[in-house]
Amino acid sequence: MRSRVPRSRVTHDRWLVSYADFITLLFGFFVVLYAFAKADQKKQMQVSESIDSAFRSLGLFADAARRPASPESAGGVEKPEIPMNIVMGEDVLSPAQVKNDLEQIHRDLAQTLSNQIAQHTVSIQMGRDGLVISLREAGFFSSGSAAPRPETLATLRPIADKLGRTPYDLRIEGHTDNVPIHNDEFDSNWELSSARATRIARLFLDLKAMPPGRLSAAGYAEFHPVASNATAEGRAQNRRVDLVVLPRSKIDLSAPDSPHPAGPWRKITDGD
Repeated sequence: MRSRVPRSRVTHDRWLVSYADFITLLFGFFVVLYAFAKADQKKQMQVSESIDSAFRSLGLFADAARRPASPESAGGVEKPEIPMNIVMGEDVLSPAQVKNDLEQIHRDLAQTLSNQIAQHTVSIQMGRDGLVISLREAGFFSSGSAAPRPETLATLRPIADKLGRTPYDLRIEGHTDNVPIHNDEFDSNWELSSARATRIARLFLDLKAMPPGRLSAAGYAEFHPVASNATAEGRAQNRRVDLVVLPRSKIDLSAPDSPHPAGPWRKITDGD
């Protein structure tokens, strides 16, 4: 009697072995990518802390203005007024978030500078680029001069302290009326407006409340008026230095129903 030789069975599930190997390799690949990503974040934090420490040692800006709040500082220590829409140095903000931040700065400065606003030497309003703090020539400069008056520093100090605790940039704009100027110091309104903006920027740097990289200065002469140059009152409004608080990203902050027209021809009104 012949013994029966068992017939070999052919299986159709052998592909599962290759598939399992592929899934294992893919999982390992993503684990490696994740590890690299976490390492990069750690390096970014180390670089950020090193730069922050270097600037603080040079005295270029206040310690509390740039240092992120740590868990240890939560108990009773005042936290820096940096909006939560700035994460890891990158802008993750929306127009609504930026507008809320700037409106809060507006309210705080309007209260702090209430005397200057009542005297019509300072006005604050929202423009297309950001929050605009206007310093009228009559309160801060002599006619035809770029040298700020001594009382200018008392007005700039609370502005610098407030903005130094935020992540926003500051553009300082010099403006004049359309009356030509030619004296021993300036040959044109371009030079006068640029010099005034630069001198105000210099005062902000001397206060050391904001890092220099967040400041800029520009002169616009008579070409960005906010009132008619046909009257003495209009020319007085046009002779000004605007402090424009800027978000890091380009966002149009003007609203259709805003009481202050946006852009370089925005109307400045006295008071809040």
